[in-house]
Amino acid sequence: MTNPASAAAATDAPNPSLFSDSGTLAGHLTEAFLAVRNETERRAGPLSPEDQLVQSMPDASPAKWHRAHTTWFWEQFLLGEHSPGYAPYHPDYAYLFNSYYVSAGPRHARAQRGHLTRPGADEVTAYRRHVDAAVVKFFNDADDKTLAGLVPLIEVGLNHEQQHQELMLTDILHAFGQNPIPPAYDPSWTFPAPEPNDAGWITLNEGIHTIGHQGDSFHFDNEKPAHRALVGPVKLARNLVTNAEWLAFMGDGGYRTATLWLMDGFAAASNEQWDAPGHWRKIDGGWQIMTLAGLQPVDLNAPVCHISYYEADAFARWSGKHLPTEMEWEVAARAGHLNNAFGIVWQWTRSSYSPYPGYAAIEGALGEYNGKFMVNQLVLRGSSLATPEAHSRVTYRNFFYPHHRWQFTGLRLADYGA
Repeated sequence: MTNPASAAAATDAPNPSLFSDSGTLAGHLTEAFLAVRNETERRAGPLSPEDQLVQSMPDASPAKWHRAHTTWFWEQFLLGEHSPGYAPYHPDYAYLFNSYYVSAGPRHARAQRGHLTRPGADEVTAYRRHVDAAVVKFFNDADDKTLAGLVPLIEVGLNHEQQHQELMLTDILHAFGQNPIPPAYDPSWTFPAPEPNDAGWITLNEGIHTIGHQGDSFHFDNEKPAHRALVGPVKLARNLVTNAEWLAFMGDGGYRTATLWLMDGFAAASNEQWDAPGHWRKIDGGWQIMTLAGLQPVDLNAPVCHISYYEADAFARWSGKHLPTEMEWEVAARAGHLNNAFGIVWQWTRSSYSPYPGYAAIEGALGEYNGKFMVNQLVLRGSSLATPEAHSRVTYRNFFYPHHRWQFTGLRLADYGA
């Protein structure tokens, strides 16, 4: 394969495998479910049992844990709550593989997931197969009215697993990056080529725009309610910032110039000894980057990635520019004005991750999915090369803490000058 995931189109359309005009609802649900479940296993395929155990930092999780957690999700929220008579596969797995759903019960500490030598990777495979068979049987046995009522839950489950598919790649890349002799996840992997670039800026004149998801197609609760916001005047760069531009920032002392940085950012850069983006290594006088294909020379024309919000903000200040707000990004992306908005790197915005006006979390344990994280984090927009196909849309709100940089994160600039 060339890339672990193809670039996803920005769309608000519902998943056609769930809403096709032909066939049965049970058949559509089964097809969609197995497609997502098989993609998780495809991404885990190149990994050895030892690879699947490692946890290189508290923010990352072992691949084995991702595979088991996404299985627990189906067992807990679909089978456990809606399939009469279903018994959990193992009495301890809920404790081991719950993540942050406090309402669903106690859980193993996140930072200690790499300590779980048992169950092994093969046992997790058996767990996945057991739950897959039980879910497919449930789809085939349930009546259409029951299944129709569960479609929102099933869509959350599918999209939840796709989020973990992306994390599997970013987490194993971070783990491989700690190796003194760097391994390759897939030696044939290549960085996606950017679209042809139209240099320059696009202008958003001052105006009131609708922000957020509209309609009934799938979305996470943090994308609603749609609301009106004042946007502009502002110019947004059509293109993502490249490695060549980032090298100019580095060469001009960008990592050492305190006046370019937020105080917390400069402290993080100093404490962590940042002098380049994440996964970059200086070898024989030249910069290389750890990729899913192993170490590769830094491509000057490729968008910079693996940078924190602090670095993105410092670069913007060095450039005499700013980072866009998420509202500005959404308006420009919806109009098709941004090159490479999807499928290469998530793009930092300067918007805090906070609720939209009138936001309300969904009821039950799944209400913990997004809302309780709405503090001290920043919004990223778009999608990355690791984002599964059809998982992105123009209203999608990703979010991370400002020091995080193990994801495929980059930036584009905004200009508020005349």
